[in-house]
Amino acid sequence: MTLPGPTRPARLLGMSSPILLAVPNVAEGRDRASIETIAKAFEAAAPDRARVRLLDLHADPDHHRSVFTLAGPVTELADAVLNGAAATVRCVDVVARAGGEQAQRGQHPHVGALDVAPVVYLDASARGAACAEALVIADRIGSELQVPVFLYGELAGGRTRAQLRRGGVLALAERMASSTGSAGATGSLVPDFGPPRIHPSAGATLVAAREPLVAFNLELAPPASLQDARAIAASIREGAEHGLPSVRAIGVALGHGAAQVSTNIERPLEVPLALVVDAVSRHARVGGAELVGLAPRAALEGFPEDVPLRGFDPARHVIENALRS
Repeated sequence: MTLPGPTRPARLLGMSSPILLAVPNVAEGRDRASIETIAKAFEAAAPDRARVRLLDLHADPDHHRSVFTLAGPVTELADAVLNGAAATVRCVDVVARAGGEQAQRGQHPHVGALDVAPVVYLDASARGAACAEALVIADRIGSELQVPVFLYGELAGGRTRAQLRRGGVLALAERMASSTGSAGATGSLVPDFGPPRIHPSAGATLVAAREPLVAFNLELAPPASLQDARAIAASIREGAEHGLPSVRAIGVALGHGAAQVSTNIERPLEVPLALVVDAVSRHARVGGAELVGLAPRAALEGFPEDVPLRGFDPARHVIENALRS
């Protein structure tokens, strides 16, 4: 795959402060009206958010998730995220959904309506700004929306999303209740910001500051099954005997009957997508792939020409190109 050359992100959009990305994940991928309402809120063209852009929206009914990618400068980015977060709290009720039929159909683990809201820095010089912006977002979600917020990643000593999501929103509520209940309670799961109890409809939100990661799905060709996808995911994720470093993976059943290996690649400059395709292809034929959101240009180097990357547009889905447009 040949892509246009990179450009320097810090000089884009006429910003004197470094450009940052925010990648809010919302636990709604099926209700188009709600998704559109939330998208409009994220990109609301108020004067204090005039330089924030919604670069991409990836709505996935199988995963029951929508991923929004925003770009903007410090402070203005936080304002936009809070505006979209407020709309999400109004539109999405994950607590009522938990344990019901919709929850069983939803494939992506989550603990909140606005499940995660990471702030992404594109080079090391912007790391401090991203950490500060993430903490502002976490504090404002907790104080203004009364949604408990847990930090993860480098802001939380390496605590992972998976640790917080284990068991879903109701299990998180139970762990929080055990830490704030009786005087002798031994639980220790207290949010970093916001109220000590789960929000009655919106659950909790997870916030981090991080480098770009790539969410990347591979659909297996028939006759591969969900069981096959789960076995492959277990074999390629970090920690497996022949697993790939920084790769998180799960097996997913898609609505049209196919099986998918869904991955997060946390260090895509070290583990490009081509390596993930190769690892999966050793176990089953890959029928197609998709990006969820954007990826840095270097992560796509050497991507195999014979694997369809569905819906991929280099102008929109390569971070450097999207910021330059």
